[in-house]
Amino acid sequence: MSENTTENDVAFGFRRVGEVEKQGLVNEVFSKVAERYDQMNDLMSSGLHRLWKDDLVAMVNPPRGTAPFHHLDVAGGTGDVAFRIARAGGPNVRVTIADISPEMVGEGAKRAGAEGLLGRCAFSVGNAEALAFPDKSFDCYTIAFGIRNVTHIDRALAEAYRVLKPGGRFLCLEFSHVDLPLLDKIYDAYSFTVIPAVGKVVTGDGQPYRYLVESIRTFPKQDEFRDMIAAAGFHNATYRNLTGGVVAIHSGWRI
Repeated sequence: MSENTTENDVAFGFRRVGEVEKQGLVNEVFSKVAERYDQMNDLMSSGLHRLWKDDLVAMVNPPRGTAPFHHLDVAGGTGDVAFRIARAGGPNVRVTIADISPEMVGEGAKRAGAEGLLGRCAFSVGNAEALAFPDKSFDCYTIAFGIRNVTHIDRALAEAYRVLKPGGRFLCLEFSHVDLPLLDKIYDAYSFTVIPAVGKVVTGDGQPYRYLVESIRTFPKQDEFRDMIAAAGFHNATYRNLTGGVVAIHSGWRI
């Protein structure tokens, strides 16, 4: 450990910052990009994020009949995943969105109103590491492109386990580690040059997108994250790579 590093330091991209400092820095990133976050996802992924999210919703498989289904989408402030789940399910599917960024939550609530989904989607400002919901409240939990931004992944996983009902499923869609030799070099070059440049053009500031790229590289590899999910108590922890490992969907069950 270097003399400039303390035991309480955590990763913020490639930098090391204090635990308390990190959350404020993450909040600042998302406050800057909230209004154009989904547009930037289109540009960053060439629209592939839509297909990845469709795969995630297919795995959620919300009931299409009249059975009640209570879903929690964490770090889903703009509502993109939540709206897909609400539309895919029957009339008694209800989705609660929890996001630590007030700006992202505000953007999501505004979009839900415009799309007539406020009756089925509820928005709240909340931390993935300390959710303000009772034990065993939800039938399914999703987090898409958000868990790498939390300060303590193990605490977020413990909270996911706590709020799920027995028989409930945890699903995480996250950028991961490319497992194809040629693709990984192309992906690195694209990530560290094109994405921050496009971010600067679209939002006026490329720095948040440099952080987002760096945070992908410091996130645990697929097998390691699967083992963390199992250590949190989830059964049958598995993952499925998409687009050569650019992203992965991890799954686990509370029994």
